[in-house]
Amino acid sequence: MDKKKLEKYAELLVRSGGNVQKGQLVVISCDVDNAYFGRMVQAAAYDAGASEVRMDWADDQCSRTTYLRAASEVFDYFPQWRVDKLKEQDDKGVVYLHIRASDPDLLAGVDSDRLRRATKSSRAATLEHTKLTMSSFIRWSLIAIPSPAWAKKVFPDLPEDQAMERLWEHVLKCARADGENPIQDWADHKKTFEARVNYLNKKNFSALRITTGLGTDITVGLAKNHIWTGGGDEDKNGIPFFPNMPTEEIFTMPDRNRADGRVVASMPLSYQGNLIEGFEMTFKDGKVQSFHADKNQSTLANIIEMDEGGGRLGEVALVANCSPIGKMNTLYYSTLYDENASSHLALGKAYPKNMQGGDELSTEDLVAAGGNDSLVHVDFMFGTEDMCITGIEQDGTETQFYKNGEYIF
Repeated sequence: MDKKKLEKYAELLVRSGGNVQKGQLVVISCDVDNAYFGRMVQAAAYDAGASEVRMDWADDQCSRTTYLRAASEVFDYFPQWRVDKLKEQDDKGVVYLHIRASDPDLLAGVDSDRLRRATKSSRAATLEHTKLTMSSFIRWSLIAIPSPAWAKKVFPDLPEDQAMERLWEHVLKCARADGENPIQDWADHKKTFEARVNYLNKKNFSALRITTGLGTDITVGLAKNHIWTGGGDEDKNGIPFFPNMPTEEIFTMPDRNRADGRVVASMPLSYQGNLIEGFEMTFKDGKVQSFHADKNQSTLANIIEMDEGGGRLGEVALVANCSPIGKMNTLYYSTLYDENASSHLALGKAYPKNMQGGDELSTEDLVAAGGNDSLVHVDFMFGTEDMCITGIEQDGTETQFYKNGEYIF
């Protein structure tokens, strides 16, 4: 891939994604196999005025070896020094920039109980940090770059070098980073969300009735005083940023106690290196009552049974079929990409920012108001070309606003 294009992509993450400010601490997480790109982002962050850029290196293969060979008790423990490290960075007003280039099958064959326990211990120890990020108190941004394993997974019929080149083309196009001025393209992209967000917030629907030809037929209640958001976000100081690049979704907070019906996934879900395929769930009074997966059902069970909120909804997100990612008609085995090709729901924790005053509420008060709390937040795709959505207003009036996978307003 052309070096200038990669440098533009790195600059896009820094200036549009995290919107690094002068004198700010930046922490970049990156796999060691992709150090070349991490260094580009580091240089771009310093060029943007960062006072210090810390590199948080990871190694996926070492992580796999740990899951396979470490003593069992390791997965119930999260070291305090890692909690202290996050707090020190958060207190400094950090910007987190995440670079992902993972292998979708990295953790295939790993004991699912070890994965569940490791997730539970880490999420429980970092609750305060998670609250700051999910409420957008601090800024963060996530992008993906190709890896050989990922490229071969997406394009198995191509030689590795051609698969890498093809995936790079897809990544840059889907992330609107393939033009002459990606930063301006993202500023323009942000404006396209405004009309739809304003319409949905003005309607203030009580619930959404959603159907698809695959068999989804569910009514999802929306939390009282919910807020639809989409595109970019703002931190506590009003500084704009884009948490995910790409992003095509408009999303809000469901009522954790009001989801009734059947949901059939339209795409496989890659979770912790395992691919959950052919799955569906049935909800009653907001809770998953039954579920099935053709492949890796135990991994799906780990999500749903993580805690009391794991089997309830924390997000409903709409993505029109006409999005650039949707038009690529490609399964990426990456939630970051696949969730922006299809409407989706999330099991687990809700974003407090999706409720008026939600950032100021305690966890207990947020749950009492209808927001969900959990150690997990996992998006899964259920949108289709024939998806239809009818909004149910507070007085019971019904308004269809989404038909055949597209907005109709």
